[in-house]
Amino acid sequence: MRCPFCSDAETQVKDSRPTEDGTSIRRRRACPTCGQRFTTVERVQLRDLIVVKADGRRAPFDREKLARSVRIALRKRPVSEEQIEQMISGIARRLEASGEGEIPTALIGELAMEALHTVDAVGYVRFASVYRDFRETKDFSEILTRIDDSRREDE
Repeated sequence: MRCPFCSDAETQVKDSRPTEDGTSIRRRRACPTCGQRFTTVERVQLRDLIVVKADGRRAPFDREKLARSVRIALRKRPVSEEQIEQMISGIARRLEASGEGEIPTALIGELAMEALHTVDAVGYVRFASVYRDFRETKDFSEILTRIDDSRREDE
């Protein structure tokens, strides 16, 4: 692992521990050249996934892009970073376990909305407004009605 500060190729692992959800390992590293410390995270990747975009373009699945979108939807909401990581890991595992090498963006969006719906209704609406390209206030009222209806069913 290269040092992100001085680019030296040799760094030392000082501490390793699994994350709470057990889906990754955090490693604390130190660079013997510049003395800086930094953390890396290792995750299991079952297969390389290709995302098929709406216009037909293909790109490698980028877990961080999904995480950024979810974090934006949950900004200033009472959801911990740990919950977000668990949600993203769960979505990534479901995609990898699907057995498909190529995943449509629509599936990723639907899985993210499903996960957000269970964690935070406001984050769900924020994500849906971008993902489904809301253009009018009626788009918001329709999704809010669906949320209210599903909550009544749960009671």
